Amino acid sequence: MDPLTPDLNDSRTLRLVWPQWQGAGRGNVAELLPEVPLAQARRGYAVGARVLQAILPEHVGPTEIVPVDMSDPDEGSTNGVESRATVLDSLTAAQQALTRHEFDRILTLGGECSVSVAPFAALADKYREDLAVIWVDSHPDVGTPSSDYDGYHAMALSVLLGHGDQQIIDTLPATLSAERVALAGLHAWTEDDHPNIADWGLTTFTPDDLRSTSESLLIWLASTGATKVAVHFDVDAVDSDEVVLGLGKEPGGLTLEQVHRVITDISTAADVVGLTIAEFIPRDVLVIQGLLEGMPLIPKT
Repeated sequence: MDPLTPDLNDSRTLRLVWPQWQGAGRGNVAELLPEVPLAQARRGYAVGARVLQAILPEHVGPTEIVPVDMSDPDEGSTNGVESRATVLDSLTAAQQALTRHEFDRILTLGGECSVSVAPFAALADKYREDLAVIWVDSHPDVGTPSSDYDGYHAMALSVLLGHGDQQIIDTLPATLSAERVALAGLHAWTEDDHPNIADWGLTTFTPDDLRSTSESLLIWLASTGATKVAVHFDVDAVDSDEVVLGLGKEPGGLTLEQVHRVITDISTAADVVGLTIAEFIPRDVLVIQGLLEGMPLIPKT
């Protein structure tokens, strides 16, 4: 079947490059990326966003690069969110970038998982009940200020559903309805956040549910009645036994082929108006970046 989604390379597809990195907790980065100096590792998501921007084909639509503070943020946690002031500033900058354009679709290149917050809220405001969201991720990202982990990237879906830090939620033009949100590839989470999935009424699909066919996910999508869909793709949904693309290693996920098939199948069932690629950590690039630091003729970062 031919995809229902028109060619994304058109003038009303906005490409949003958002190299936000502050949403990942400092301690989490230090634990999961010990081979890279911490100051450099923490900014790995920003490097990942630039790599994605470099390797994708040029497109005819507009591109917005969200300015992100690369200095050291306040390490304190406010209302359960580490570096909250910086996170809010970045969210405001992304929302301002979105308002400069009339768009039908948004391709977002991140950055950690919270880069879906602004574009998905904007799409929810535009399409309302006609929008479903599929969150392709090993983790549910349903943390709240009361969670043990205070990294904002683990709260991205919560905020979009209207749960968590109310000041952040109040900046959004719209939030999502849980009955039109599904988690695909879910198989890893922190125990204190897991009850939120059932309490909020989210639908979930494990990797095993999707290994041989996307049919169950497509049946759910049809049941929402939505004709448009936004897809969040956290690259750690890919089985780390095949390749490590994200910050942490998550074995048992979907294969590269399965992820590609699932997202392609979604495009046969609904009009894909949003796609986020998030959490890419290019380890080899970070290593050579560190190697070249301070060499003659190379400016310091």
